[in-house]
Amino acid sequence: MKSVTCSKLILSVALLLLLFYNFTFFRHLTEVYPVNAKNVGFLISLAVFFGSITVLLFALACHKYTIKPVLIIIFMTSAGAAYFMDTYNVVIDDSMIDNIIKTDMAEAQDLLSFKFAVYLLLLGVLPSVVIYKLNILHLSPTKAIISRFKLIAASIITLVAMVLIFSNFYASFFREHKPLRFYTNPGYYLYSSGKYASSFFAEAHGELTPIALDAKIPPSDQDRELVILVIGETARADRFSLNGYKRETNPYLQKQNVISFTNFWSCGTSTAYSLPCIFSGFDHTQFDKASARYTENVLDILQRTGVNVLWLDNNSDSKGVATRVPHFDYKTPVNNPVCDIECRDIGMLSHLKSYIDKHPVGDIFIVMHQMGNHGPAYYKRYPKEFEKFTPVCKTNQLEECSQEEINNTYDNAILYTDYFLSKTIDFLQSIKKGFESSMIYVSDHGESLGENGIYLHGLPNMIAPDVQRHVPAIFWFGNSYDQSEINLKLLKSRVNENFTHDNIFHTLLGMMEVKTLSYDKNMDMIEHFDD
Repeated sequence: MKSVTCSKLILSVALLLLLFYNFTFFRHLTEVYPVNAKNVGFLISLAVFFGSITVLLFALACHKYTIKPVLIIIFMTSAGAAYFMDTYNVVIDDSMIDNIIKTDMAEAQDLLSFKFAVYLLLLGVLPSVVIYKLNILHLSPTKAIISRFKLIAASIITLVAMVLIFSNFYASFFREHKPLRFYTNPGYYLYSSGKYASSFFAEAHGELTPIALDAKIPPSDQDRELVILVIGETARADRFSLNGYKRETNPYLQKQNVISFTNFWSCGTSTAYSLPCIFSGFDHTQFDKASARYTENVLDILQRTGVNVLWLDNNSDSKGVATRVPHFDYKTPVNNPVCDIECRDIGMLSHLKSYIDKHPVGDIFIVMHQMGNHGPAYYKRYPKEFEKFTPVCKTNQLEECSQEEINNTYDNAILYTDYFLSKTIDFLQSIKKGFESSMIYVSDHGESLGENGIYLHGLPNMIAPDVQRHVPAIFWFGNSYDQSEINLKLLKSRVNENFTHDNIFHTLLGMMEVKTLSYDKNMDMIEHFDD
Protein backbone atom coordinates (compact mmCIF):
# COMPACT_ATOMS: atom_id res chain seq x y z
CA MET A 1 0.00 0.00 0.00
CA LYS A 2 1.32 3.43 -0.95
CA SER A 3 2.55 5.58 1.95
CA VAL A 4 0.93 8.92 2.74
CA THR A 5 2.11 11.79 4.92
CA CYS A 6 0.22 12.88 7.99
CA SER A 7 -0.69 16.21 6.40
CA LYS A 8 -2.16 14.61 3.26
CA LEU A 9 -4.08 12.10 5.36
CA ILE A 10 -5.55 14.88 7.53
CA LEU A 11 -6.63 16.83 4.45
CA SER A 12 -8.17 13.71 2.88
CA VAL A 13 -10.09 12.77 6.03
CA ALA A 14 -11.37 16.34 6.48
CA LEU A 15 -12.65 16.35 2.89
CA LEU A 16 -14.28 12.95 3.32
CA LEU A 17 -16.06 14.06 6.50
CA LEU A 18 -17.24 17.26 4.85
CA LEU A 19 -18.70 15.51 1.81
CA PHE A 20 -20.31 12.39 3.29
CA TYR A 21 -21.06 13.12 6.97
CA ASN A 22 -22.74 16.52 6.72
CA PHE A 23 -25.90 15.99 4.69
CA THR A 24 -28.10 17.39 7.47
CA PHE A 25 -25.90 20.46 7.86
CA PHE A 26 -26.00 21.27 4.13
CA ARG A 27 -29.73 20.57 3.97
CA HIS A 28 -30.43 23.09 6.72
CA LEU A 29 -27.89 25.51 5.24
CA THR A 30 -29.48 25.52 1.77
CA GLU A 31 -32.92 26.06 3.34
CA VAL A 32 -31.61 29.40 4.65
CA TYR A 33 -29.23 30.14 1.76
CA PRO A 34 -30.78 28.58 -1.40
CA VAL A 35 -28.38 27.46 -4.10
CA ASN A 36 -28.42 30.32 -6.61
CA ALA A 37 -26.01 32.71 -8.27
CA LYS A 38 -26.10 35.05 -5.26
CA ASN A 39 -25.31 32.43 -2.64
CA VAL A 40 -23.20 29.81 -4.40
CA GLY A 41 -19.88 31.53 -3.66
CA PHE A 42 -20.70 31.82 0.04
CA LEU A 43 -21.89 28.20 0.23
CA ILE A 44 -18.60 26.99 -1.24
CA SER A 45 -16.64 29.26 1.10
CA LEU A 46 -18.60 27.96 4.10
CA ALA A 47 -17.76 24.38 3.16
CA VAL A 48 -14.10 25.40 2.92
CA PHE A 49 -14.42 27.27 6.24
CA PHE A 50 -15.72 24.29 8.21
CA GLY A 51 -13.37 21.93 6.39
CA SER A 52 -10.47 24.14 7.45
CA ILE A 53 -11.64 24.06 11.07
CA THR A 54 -11.62 20.25 10.92
CA VAL A 55 -8.11 20.30 9.42
CA LEU A 56 -6.95 22.65 12.16
CA LEU A 57 -8.36 20.41 14.91
CA PHE A 58 -6.73 17.32 13.42
CA ALA A 59 -3.45 19.15 12.93
CA LEU A 60 -3.36 19.88 16.65
CA ALA A 61 -4.47 16.41 17.79
CA CYS A 62 -2.94 13.99 15.24
CA HIS A 63 0.72 13.15 15.58
CA LYS A 64 2.92 10.12 15.05
CA TYR A 65 1.37 7.95 17.76
CA THR A 66 -2.09 9.47 17.91
CA ILE A 67 -3.13 9.93 14.30
CA LYS A 68 -4.59 6.46 13.73
CA PRO A 69 -6.47 6.16 17.06
CA VAL A 70 -7.83 9.70 16.75
CA LEU A 71 -9.04 9.30 13.17
CA ILE A 72 -10.59 5.87 13.83
CA ILE A 73 -12.51 7.28 16.81
CA ILE A 74 -13.59 10.26 14.70
CA PHE A 75 -14.89 8.03 11.90
CA MET A 76 -16.86 5.82 14.29
CA THR A 77 -18.41 8.64 16.29
CA SER A 78 -19.07 10.78 13.22
CA ALA A 79 -20.85 7.84 11.58
CA GLY A 80 -23.14 7.58 14.60
CA ALA A 81 -23.69 11.32 14.68
CA ALA A 82 -24.48 11.38 10.95
CA TYR A 83 -27.05 8.61 11.38
CA PHE A 84 -28.96 10.31 14.17
CA MET A 85 -28.85 13.74 12.54
CA ASP A 86 -29.85 12.40 9.11
CA THR A 87 -32.57 10.12 10.51
CA TYR A 88 -34.10 12.12 13.36
CA ASN A 89 -32.79 15.64 12.69
CA VAL A 90 -31.37 15.87 16.22
CA VAL A 91 -28.45 17.95 17.48
CA ILE A 92 -25.51 16.30 19.25
CA ASP A 93 -24.96 18.84 22.02
CA ASP A 94 -23.74 18.33 25.60
CA SER A 95 -27.24 17.42 26.81
CA MET A 96 -27.57 14.80 24.07
CA ILE A 97 -24.14 13.41 24.96
CA ASP A 98 -25.28 13.19 28.58
CA ASN A 99 -28.38 11.29 27.42
CA ILE A 100 -26.24 8.91 25.34
CA ILE A 101 -23.89 8.15 28.22
CA LYS A 102 -26.78 7.56 30.64
CA THR A 103 -28.88 5.48 28.23
CA ASP A 104 -29.39 1.93 29.49
CA MET A 105 -29.24 -1.20 27.36
CA ALA A 106 -33.00 -1.41 26.76
CA GLU A 107 -33.16 2.19 25.51
CA ALA A 108 -30.08 1.63 23.35
CA GLN A 109 -31.69 -1.41 21.73
CA ASP A 110 -34.70 0.71 20.77
CA LEU A 111 -32.37 2.86 18.68
CA LEU A 112 -30.67 0.01 16.81
CA SER A 113 -31.70 -0.70 13.23
CA PHE A 114 -30.44 -2.03 9.93
CA LYS A 115 -29.95 1.52 8.69
CA PHE A 116 -27.84 2.32 11.75
CA ALA A 117 -25.70 -0.75 11.02
CA VAL A 118 -25.22 0.40 7.41
CA TYR A 119 -24.10 3.85 8.56
CA LEU A 120 -21.63 2.36 11.04
CA LEU A 121 -20.30 -0.07 8.45
CA LEU A 122 -19.93 2.30 5.50
CA LEU A 123 -19.04 5.50 7.32
CA GLY A 124 -17.41 4.07 10.43
CA VAL A 125 -15.89 0.61 10.13
CA LEU A 126 -14.69 0.66 6.49
CA PRO A 127 -12.76 3.96 6.67
CA SER A 128 -11.42 2.91 10.09
CA VAL A 129 -10.05 -0.32 8.60
CA VAL A 130 -8.39 1.69 5.82
CA ILE A 131 -6.82 4.03 8.38
CA TYR A 132 -5.64 1.08 10.47
CA LYS A 133 -3.92 -0.62 7.51
CA LEU A 134 -2.57 2.57 5.96
CA ASN A 135 1.18 3.09 5.73
CA ILE A 136 1.86 6.55 7.10
CA LEU A 137 5.10 8.24 6.13
CA HIS A 138 6.55 9.84 9.25
CA LEU A 139 8.99 12.66 8.59
CA SER A 140 12.00 13.51 10.70
CA PRO A 141 11.14 15.58 13.80
CA THR A 142 12.30 18.83 12.19
CA LYS A 143 10.48 18.23 8.91
CA ALA A 144 7.38 17.07 10.79
CA ILE A 145 7.25 20.29 12.81
CA ILE A 146 7.70 22.42 9.69
CA SER A 147 5.04 20.46 7.80
CA ARG A 148 2.61 20.75 10.68
CA PHE A 149 3.27 24.46 11.04
CA LYS A 150 2.51 24.95 7.34
CA LEU A 151 -0.74 22.99 7.67
CA ILE A 152 -1.88 25.01 10.68
CA ALA A 153 -0.89 28.30 9.09
CA ALA A 154 -2.66 27.40 5.84
CA SER A 155 -5.81 26.50 7.76
CA ILE A 156 -5.85 29.78 9.69
CA ILE A 157 -5.13 31.85 6.57
CA THR A 158 -7.94 30.06 4.72
CA LEU A 159 -10.39 30.71 7.57
CA VAL A 160 -9.54 34.40 7.65
CA ALA A 161 -9.67 34.70 3.88
CA MET A 162 -13.12 33.13 3.65
CA VAL A 163 -14.51 35.50 6.27
CA LEU A 164 -12.96 38.58 4.66
CA ILE A 165 -14.06 37.72 1.13
CA PHE A 166 -17.67 37.04 2.16
CA SER A 167 -17.82 39.28 5.22
CA ASN A 168 -21.43 40.37 4.68
CA PHE A 169 -22.61 36.77 4.47
CA TYR A 170 -20.61 35.67 7.50
CA ALA A 171 -21.90 38.56 9.59
CA SER A 172 -25.44 37.32 8.91
CA PHE A 173 -24.48 33.68 9.37
CA PHE A 174 -22.87 34.13 12.80
CA ARG A 175 -25.35 36.69 14.09
CA GLU A 176 -28.70 35.40 12.84
CA HIS A 177 -28.22 31.71 12.04
CA LYS A 178 -26.29 30.31 14.97
CA PRO A 179 -28.38 27.09 15.07
CA LEU A 180 -26.98 26.02 11.69
CA ARG A 181 -23.61 25.39 13.33
CA PHE A 182 -25.24 22.83 15.63
CA TYR A 183 -25.40 20.41 12.70
CA THR A 184 -21.72 20.46 11.69
CA ASN A 185 -20.08 17.04 11.93
CA PRO A 186 -17.69 16.43 13.67
CA GLY A 187 -17.14 20.04 14.75
CA TYR A 188 -20.15 20.59 17.00
CA TYR A 189 -20.18 17.24 18.76
CA LEU A 190 -16.44 17.63 19.48
CA TYR A 191 -17.12 21.06 21.00
CA SER A 192 -20.05 19.64 22.97
CA SER A 193 -17.93 16.71 24.18
CA GLY A 194 -15.37 19.15 25.54
CA LYS A 195 -18.10 21.15 27.23
CA TYR A 196 -19.59 18.02 28.74
CA ALA A 197 -16.21 16.71 29.93
CA SER A 198 -15.32 20.02 31.58
CA SER A 199 -18.59 20.03 33.51
CA PHE A 200 -18.08 16.41 34.49
CA PHE A 201 -14.64 17.08 35.95
CA ALA A 202 -15.96 20.17 37.71
CA GLU A 203 -18.66 18.03 39.32
CA ALA A 204 -16.09 15.50 40.53
CA HIS A 205 -14.71 18.05 42.97
CA GLY A 206 -18.07 19.38 44.11
CA GLU A 207 -19.47 19.18 47.60
CA LEU A 208 -23.16 18.98 48.35
CA THR A 209 -24.63 22.39 49.08
CA PRO A 210 -27.59 22.28 51.47
CA ILE A 211 -30.62 24.48 50.93
CA ALA A 212 -33.64 25.47 53.02
CA LEU A 213 -32.02 24.52 56.33
CA ASP A 214 -34.82 26.45 58.02
CA ALA A 215 -37.47 24.15 56.51
CA LYS A 216 -39.99 22.62 58.90
CA ILE A 217 -43.54 21.38 59.07
CA PRO A 218 -45.30 23.26 61.88
CA PRO A 219 -46.67 21.18 64.79
CA SER A 220 -50.11 22.66 64.08
CA ASP A 221 -50.26 20.59 60.87
CA GLN A 222 -51.96 17.44 62.18
CA ASP A 223 -53.21 16.14 58.81
CA ARG A 224 -51.07 13.54 57.08
CA GLU A 225 -50.35 14.24 53.42
CA LEU A 226 -50.11 11.49 50.83
CA VAL A 227 -48.88 12.99 47.56
CA ILE A 228 -47.90 11.04 44.45
CA LEU A 229 -45.96 12.89 41.79
CA VAL A 230 -45.90 11.09 38.44
CA ILE A 231 -43.13 12.21 36.11
CA GLY A 232 -44.23 11.46 32.57
CA GLU A 233 -41.88 10.69 29.70
CA THR A 234 -42.02 12.36 26.30
CA ALA A 235 -45.69 13.35 26.50
CA ARG A 236 -47.07 16.25 24.47
CA ALA A 237 -49.78 18.49 25.86
CA ASP A 238 -51.53 18.68 22.50
CA ARG A 239 -52.11 14.90 22.47
CA PHE A 240 -54.31 14.93 25.59
CA SER A 241 -58.03 15.09 24.87
CA LEU A 242 -58.34 16.83 28.27
CA ASN A 243 -56.59 19.72 26.52
CA GLY A 244 -58.80 19.69 23.44
CA TYR A 245 -57.16 17.02 21.28
CA LYS A 246 -59.70 15.68 18.79
CA ARG A 247 -59.00 12.04 19.64
CA GLU A 248 -60.20 10.54 22.90
CA THR A 249 -56.84 9.78 24.49
CA ASN A 250 -58.06 10.42 28.06
CA PRO A 251 -61.21 8.33 28.48
CA TYR A 252 -60.16 7.20 31.96
CA LEU A 253 -59.06 10.55 33.38
CA GLN A 254 -62.16 12.13 31.88
CA LYS A 255 -64.13 10.21 34.50
CA GLN A 256 -61.93 11.48 37.32
CA ASN A 257 -62.20 14.94 38.81
CA VAL A 258 -58.85 16.17 37.47
CA ILE A 259 -57.53 19.63 36.65
CA SER A 260 -55.52 19.78 33.43
CA PHE A 261 -53.28 22.76 32.69
CA THR A 262 -53.13 23.60 29.00
CA ASN A 263 -50.22 26.06 28.98
CA PHE A 264 -47.46 24.25 30.85
CA TRP A 265 -43.81 24.25 29.66
CA SER A 266 -40.76 22.17 30.45
CA CYS A 267 -37.30 23.34 31.50
CA GLY A 268 -35.67 21.61 28.59
CA THR A 269 -36.09 18.99 25.90
CA SER A 270 -34.36 15.97 27.46
CA THR A 271 -34.82 13.86 30.57
CA ALA A 272 -31.23 14.43 31.68
CA TYR A 273 -31.85 18.18 31.77
CA SER A 274 -35.52 18.53 32.71
CA LEU A 275 -35.68 15.94 35.47
CA PRO A 276 -33.10 17.60 37.77
CA CYS A 277 -34.58 21.00 36.85
CA ILE A 278 -38.07 19.98 38.01
CA PHE A 279 -36.85 19.19 41.53
CA SER A 280 -34.27 21.96 41.70
CA GLY A 281 -34.82 25.24 43.50
CA PHE A 282 -33.13 27.04 40.59
CA ASP A 283 -35.15 29.00 38.07
CA HIS A 284 -34.75 27.41 34.61
CA THR A 285 -32.90 30.51 33.42
CA GLN A 286 -30.27 29.93 36.13
CA PHE A 287 -30.30 26.14 36.10
CA ASP A 288 -27.32 24.06 35.06
CA LYS A 289 -26.88 20.35 35.66
CA ALA A 290 -23.44 20.67 37.27
CA SER A 291 -24.70 22.99 39.99
CA ALA A 292 -27.89 20.99 40.49
CA ARG A 293 -26.04 17.72 40.99
CA TYR A 294 -24.23 19.12 44.01
CA THR A 295 -27.08 21.16 45.40
CA GLU A 296 -29.90 19.70 47.46
CA ASN A 297 -33.31 19.49 45.83
CA VAL A 298 -36.90 19.44 47.06
CA LEU A 299 -36.65 15.73 47.94
CA ASP A 300 -33.85 16.53 50.39
CA ILE A 301 -35.91 19.30 51.95
CA LEU A 302 -38.95 17.09 52.39
CA GLN A 303 -36.95 14.21 53.80
CA ARG A 304 -35.21 16.50 56.29
CA THR A 305 -38.57 17.77 57.58
CA GLY A 306 -39.68 14.22 58.38
CA VAL A 307 -41.59 13.37 55.20
CA ASN A 308 -41.29 9.75 54.07
CA VAL A 309 -39.88 10.12 50.53
CA LEU A 310 -39.86 7.27 47.99
CA TRP A 311 -38.73 7.21 44.34
CA LEU A 312 -39.92 4.45 42.00
CA ASP A 313 -38.35 4.32 38.54
CA ASN A 314 -39.58 2.55 35.43
CA ASN A 315 -37.31 4.70 33.26
CA SER A 316 -33.51 4.73 33.01
CA ASP A 317 -32.86 6.39 36.39
CA SER A 318 -33.45 9.59 38.37
CA LYS A 319 -30.53 11.49 36.74
CA GLY A 320 -29.07 12.12 40.19
CA VAL A 321 -32.26 13.49 41.74
CA ALA A 322 -33.01 10.55 44.07
CA THR A 323 -29.51 9.51 45.11
CA ARG A 324 -30.11 10.53 48.73
CA VAL A 325 -33.61 9.10 49.20
CA PRO A 326 -34.97 5.52 49.03
CA HIS A 327 -35.38 4.51 45.41
CA PHE A 328 -36.26 1.31 43.56
CA ASP A 329 -35.87 0.14 39.97
CA TYR A 330 -39.10 -1.12 38.37
CA LYS A 331 -37.63 -1.87 34.95
CA THR A 332 -36.98 -5.47 35.95
CA PRO A 333 -39.32 -8.25 37.13
CA VAL A 334 -37.40 -8.32 40.42
CA ASN A 335 -39.61 -5.44 41.65
CA ASN A 336 -42.18 -5.08 38.89
CA PRO A 337 -44.82 -7.85 38.67
CA VAL A 338 -46.33 -6.48 35.43
CA CYS A 339 -43.86 -7.27 32.64
CA ASP A 340 -44.33 -8.59 29.10
CA ILE A 341 -42.05 -7.32 26.32
CA GLU A 342 -41.02 -4.73 28.91
CA CYS A 343 -42.04 -3.85 32.45
CA ARG A 344 -45.13 -1.64 32.62
CA ASP A 345 -45.68 1.59 34.50
CA ILE A 346 -48.73 0.12 36.24
CA GLY A 347 -46.43 -2.23 38.14
CA MET A 348 -45.14 0.68 40.23
CA LEU A 349 -48.45 0.65 42.11
CA SER A 350 -48.02 -2.94 43.24
CA HIS A 351 -46.14 -2.39 46.52
CA LEU A 352 -47.39 1.05 47.53
CA LYS A 353 -50.00 -0.18 49.99
CA SER A 354 -47.41 -2.18 51.95
CA TYR A 355 -45.05 0.80 51.91
CA ILE A 356 -47.75 3.09 53.32
CA ASP A 357 -48.67 0.52 55.97
CA LYS A 358 -45.02 0.35 57.07
CA HIS A 359 -44.93 4.12 57.65
CA PRO A 360 -47.66 4.89 60.21
CA VAL A 361 -46.16 8.25 61.12
CA GLY A 362 -45.43 11.33 59.01
CA ASP A 363 -46.42 12.59 55.58
CA ILE A 364 -45.67 10.47 52.52
CA PHE A 365 -44.35 11.75 49.20
CA ILE A 366 -43.92 9.27 46.34
CA VAL A 367 -42.43 9.89 42.90
CA MET A 368 -43.16 7.48 40.06
CA HIS A 369 -40.96 8.00 37.01
CA GLN A 370 -42.70 6.58 33.94
CA MET A 371 -41.47 4.87 30.81
CA GLY A 372 -44.43 6.70 29.25
CA ASN A 373 -43.98 7.54 25.56
CA HIS A 374 -40.25 6.99 25.34
CA GLY A 375 -39.33 6.86 21.66
CA PRO A 376 -38.67 5.95 18.99
CA ALA A 377 -40.19 2.49 19.67
CA TYR A 378 -43.58 3.84 20.75
CA TYR A 379 -45.24 0.53 19.86
CA LYS A 380 -43.47 -1.08 22.84
CA ARG A 381 -44.84 1.42 25.34
CA TYR A 382 -48.28 -0.09 25.78
CA PRO A 383 -49.91 -3.55 26.06
CA LYS A 384 -51.73 -4.89 23.01
CA GLU A 385 -55.17 -4.15 24.47
CA PHE A 386 -54.42 -0.42 24.30
CA GLU A 387 -53.83 -0.48 20.54
CA LYS A 388 -56.98 1.54 19.85
CA PHE A 389 -55.65 3.64 16.99
CA THR A 390 -54.47 1.73 13.93
CA PRO A 391 -52.48 1.14 11.77
CA VAL A 392 -49.39 1.50 13.94
CA CYS A 393 -45.67 2.00 13.35
CA LYS A 394 -44.00 -1.30 14.32
CA THR A 395 -40.42 -0.09 13.96
CA ASN A 396 -38.02 2.36 15.56
CA GLN A 397 -37.25 3.71 12.07
CA LEU A 398 -39.91 6.41 12.20
CA GLU A 399 -39.07 7.79 8.77
CA GLU A 400 -40.20 4.45 7.30
CA CYS A 401 -43.71 4.91 8.72
CA SER A 402 -46.48 7.16 7.53
CA GLN A 403 -47.47 10.17 9.61
CA GLU A 404 -50.74 8.43 10.42
CA GLU A 405 -48.94 5.34 11.74
CA ILE A 406 -46.61 7.42 13.92
CA ASN A 407 -49.51 9.44 15.33
CA ASN A 408 -51.55 6.31 16.03
CA THR A 409 -48.71 4.58 17.87
CA TYR A 410 -47.83 7.62 19.91
CA ASP A 411 -51.48 8.22 20.83
CA ASN A 412 -51.88 4.60 21.96
CA ALA A 413 -49.02 5.15 24.40
CA ILE A 414 -50.76 8.31 25.67
CA LEU A 415 -53.89 6.20 26.15
CA TYR A 416 -51.93 3.79 28.34
CA THR A 417 -50.57 6.68 30.41
CA ASP A 418 -54.17 7.83 30.83
CA TYR A 419 -55.06 4.39 32.18
CA PHE A 420 -52.04 4.34 34.51
CA LEU A 421 -52.84 7.77 35.94
CA SER A 422 -56.47 6.78 36.47
CA LYS A 423 -55.36 3.65 38.33
CA THR A 424 -53.04 5.79 40.45
CA ILE A 425 -56.03 7.93 41.41
CA ASP A 426 -58.06 4.77 42.16
CA PHE A 427 -55.27 3.62 44.44
CA LEU A 428 -55.25 6.92 46.33
CA GLN A 429 -59.02 6.74 46.69
CA SER A 430 -58.65 3.27 48.19
CA ILE A 431 -56.61 4.74 51.05
CA LYS A 432 -59.76 5.83 52.82
CA LYS A 433 -58.55 7.08 56.18
CA GLY A 434 -55.71 9.02 57.68
CA PHE A 435 -54.48 11.01 54.68
CA GLU A 436 -55.13 14.05 52.53
CA SER A 437 -54.42 12.44 49.17
CA SER A 438 -53.44 14.12 45.92
CA MET A 439 -51.67 13.42 42.65
CA ILE A 440 -49.66 15.58 40.28
CA TYR A 441 -48.66 14.45 36.81
CA VAL A 442 -46.23 16.37 34.63
CA SER A 443 -44.11 15.24 31.70
CA ASP A 444 -40.37 15.90 31.57
CA HIS A 445 -40.48 17.13 27.95
CA GLY A 446 -42.40 16.72 24.72
CA GLU A 447 -41.63 15.09 21.38
CA SER A 448 -41.36 15.83 17.67
CA LEU A 449 -43.25 13.32 15.53
CA GLY A 450 -41.98 14.25 12.09
CA GLU A 451 -43.13 17.85 11.90
CA ASN A 452 -40.71 19.64 9.54
CA GLY A 453 -38.68 16.44 9.31
CA ILE A 454 -37.82 16.47 13.04
CA TYR A 455 -38.22 13.40 15.24
CA LEU A 456 -37.76 12.64 18.94
CA HIS A 457 -36.50 15.45 21.21
CA GLY A 458 -33.33 16.97 22.62
CA LEU A 459 -32.92 20.05 20.44
CA PRO A 460 -31.46 23.07 22.26
CA ASN A 461 -34.19 25.24 23.73
CA MET A 462 -33.38 28.14 21.43
CA ILE A 463 -34.30 26.12 18.32
CA ALA A 464 -36.60 23.45 19.75
CA PRO A 465 -40.16 23.47 18.38
CA ASP A 466 -42.91 24.05 20.91
CA VAL A 467 -44.00 20.41 20.79
CA GLN A 468 -40.74 19.45 22.53
CA ARG A 469 -41.43 21.79 25.48
CA HIS A 470 -45.23 22.10 25.73
CA VAL A 471 -46.12 19.33 28.19
CA PRO A 472 -49.21 18.06 30.03
CA ALA A 473 -49.70 18.84 33.73
CA ILE A 474 -52.60 17.33 35.68
CA PHE A 475 -53.66 17.72 39.33
CA TRP A 476 -56.07 15.59 41.33
CA PHE A 477 -57.25 16.08 44.92
CA GLY A 478 -59.07 13.40 46.87
CA ASN A 479 -62.29 13.89 48.83
CA SER A 480 -60.27 13.36 51.99
CA TYR A 481 -58.28 16.48 51.23
CA ASP A 482 -59.22 19.34 53.54
CA GLN A 483 -60.49 21.69 50.85
CA SER A 484 -60.78 24.53 53.34
CA GLU A 485 -56.99 24.74 53.05
CA ILE A 486 -56.67 25.26 49.29
CA ASN A 487 -58.54 27.40 46.81
CA LEU A 488 -59.64 24.79 44.28
CA LYS A 489 -61.95 27.22 42.55
CA LEU A 490 -59.07 29.58 41.84
CA LEU A 491 -56.84 26.69 40.73
CA LYS A 492 -59.45 25.53 38.21
CA SER A 493 -59.71 29.06 36.84
CA ARG A 494 -55.96 29.10 36.15
CA VAL A 495 -55.81 26.14 33.77
CA ASN A 496 -54.90 28.33 30.79
CA GLU A 497 -52.28 30.42 32.61
CA ASN A 498 -48.62 30.02 31.75
CA PHE A 499 -46.76 27.68 34.12
CA THR A 500 -43.42 25.88 33.89
CA HIS A 501 -41.40 23.25 35.68
CA ASP A 502 -40.14 26.12 37.87
CA ASN A 503 -43.51 26.12 39.63
CA ILE A 504 -43.28 22.48 40.75
CA PHE A 505 -40.63 23.05 43.46
CA HIS A 506 -42.72 25.68 45.24
CA THR A 507 -46.04 23.92 44.64
CA LEU A 508 -44.71 20.77 46.30
CA LEU A 509 -43.47 22.70 49.33
CA GLY A 510 -46.89 24.31 49.60
CA MET A 511 -48.78 21.03 49.27
CA MET A 512 -46.61 19.37 51.93
CA GLU A 513 -47.09 22.46 54.14
CA VAL A 514 -43.36 23.04 54.53
CA LYS A 515 -42.41 26.44 55.90
CA THR A 516 -39.12 27.86 54.61
CA LEU A 517 -37.69 31.07 53.21
CA SER A 518 -36.87 29.09 50.05
CA TYR A 519 -40.60 28.86 49.31
CA ASP A 520 -42.01 31.50 46.97
CA LYS A 521 -45.76 31.87 47.38
CA ASN A 522 -46.00 33.58 43.99
CA MET A 523 -44.54 30.48 42.30
CA ASP A 524 -46.95 28.09 44.00
CA MET A 525 -49.69 27.13 41.56
CA ILE A 526 -52.09 26.61 44.48
CA GLU A 527 -53.42 29.33 46.75
CA HIS A 528 -53.49 28.12 50.36
CA PHE A 529 -56.18 29.70 52.54
CA ASP A 530 -54.03 29.57 55.67
CA ASP A 531 -51.26 31.68 54.11
